[in-house]
Amino acid sequence: MLQVIRKDERESIENLIRRFNRKVQQSGVLAIAKKKQFFEKALGKREQREIAIRKRIHKEDKIKKMYFSK
Repeated sequence: MLQVIRKDERESIENLIRRFNRKVQQSGVLAIAKKKQFFEKALGKREQREIAIRKRIHKEDKIKKMYFSK
């Protein structure tokens, strides 16, 4: 995805860069690039589901510890 930002007449360079960075973040280009940075072997549907379950359980445990540790 190509991000095009045009500078307004009286816009400062700092504002232009800030606007560009925000647009790139919202488009998700960086997230996709970071994900594709390293090769990952294709997983089967069952393996993906098991990983998702493990992640969800880990996240729930983490949230419980955060709220109930006090």
